Amino acid sequence: DLEEVKPVTIMDEPSARPGAYAPQNRYQAERGEYLVELLACGACHTEGALIGAPDFDKALAGSRIGIAFASPLDNRLPGVVYPSNITPDRETGIGDRSDLQIANAIRLGIGRHAGSPIVSMPWPGYARLSDEDIAAIVSYLRSIKPVRHATPTRVAPGQPAASPFVYFGVYRSKN
Repeated sequence: DLEEVKPVTIMDEPSARPGAYAPQNRYQAERGEYLVELLACGACHTEGALIGAPDFDKALAGSRIGIAFASPLDNRLPGVVYPSNITPDRETGIGDRSDLQIANAIRLGIGRHAGSPIVSMPWPGYARLSDEDIAAIVSYLRSIKPVRHATPTRVAPGQPAASPFVYFGVYRSKN
């Protein structure tokens, strides 16, 4: 059974916390907040935003609602990825990742354990962000309140997903 949902694509992100970053980086973190809003990171990385019901207490803390990455026309059980927690929480977020790891996830789609690009991350559109913009995004993500919120692990195509998901993308016929 499929039901059409209206995702939230534009929303305010959490404000950077004064004192959570050095005064000389204040402008950088504020620019990062602007870029995170502009790039609509919260549209996927916020619980409930994918179905139009964002939980602002979990802004940028990942989603237990996943995104199918295989065609529903070919596979009754598509692969599903769950947007990760990108707050600075050390256990469930990016708090233990280096600036380079975070930058690579944004710009190259390379996840925590490297390997293939993150399938639903729109990294090709972010690949040409300047080094300054990437540094601003990293600074901002480090400055927001950590939120402990674990998300489900990726589900391979052909395997049943225990958590809900939505379909994104454009599919074409094989003819």
